[in-house]
Amino acid sequence: MNLAIETHQLTRFFGQTCAVDGIELAVERGTFYGFLGPNGAGKSTTIKMLTGLLAPSGGQMLVLGHNMLDPHQAIEAKRRMGVIPEDLALFDNLTAREYLTFVGRIHLMPRETIRSRSDELLSLLDLHNEEKKLTLEYSHGMKKKLAMAAALLPNPDLLFLDEPFEGVDAVTSRVIRDLLAGFVARGSTIFLTSHVLEIVERLCTHVGMIVKGRLVAQGSLEAIRQGGSLEDRFLERAGADPDATRKLNWLEEAAS
Repeated sequence: MNLAIETHQLTRFFGQTCAVDGIELAVERGTFYGFLGPNGAGKSTTIKMLTGLLAPSGGQMLVLGHNMLDPHQAIEAKRRMGVIPEDLALFDNLTAREYLTFVGRIHLMPRETIRSRSDELLSLLDLHNEEKKLTLEYSHGMKKKLAMAAALLPNPDLLFLDEPFEGVDAVTSRVIRDLLAGFVARGSTIFLTSHVLEIVERLCTHVGMIVKGRLVAQGSLEAIRQGGSLEDRFLERAGADPDATRKLNWLEEAAS
């Protein structure tokens, strides 16, 4: 099996709290992998470890065949990945074009390539009329779009996307979905976290589920769904009762 991401007993503690508990990820190249879990399950922590932003407490991880615990191999892997992190990590006092130029130079891209790709991305993501503004003036949705542009700019082999559709309008969401579908169609790999299960069902070919730091399910979307809905399977794995009735007593009293 040709894997883009492979982990063995990957673990991360914060003090006495185990945020990620010995997970064994196996993400095949050329797949659209949805990484699901409740809030606080360890999704963002996992992405931070896989992208070299956070050191694991234990275990091993290979990304695009490179050992991320080896500094030299980690640099090679980072050259071939794009990332939208949880906190976006933009520079407030740069314009959109300045930021994309900075990202391109970090990836040692030729200036003309940076310029032409920036033109396309800013236009496609409807930022071309806002490119002279400093990013601190951007709305949350605009910042998401700029982060997406930066992640796509170096034409990476692997994309890590942490909630990329949050705060993005419906029109841009459609554009991004089409971009990502084309990205996978050409043989690249996407590792996506999202709380919107409809997006995961629509886009992803494979799914992993993490609950309380432990990987509780992993496989193709159809194998995980088992003929039902992804939402039902997710609620089962998360320990929730999909048929439970939840209500506010005070609203019931007001209605009566």
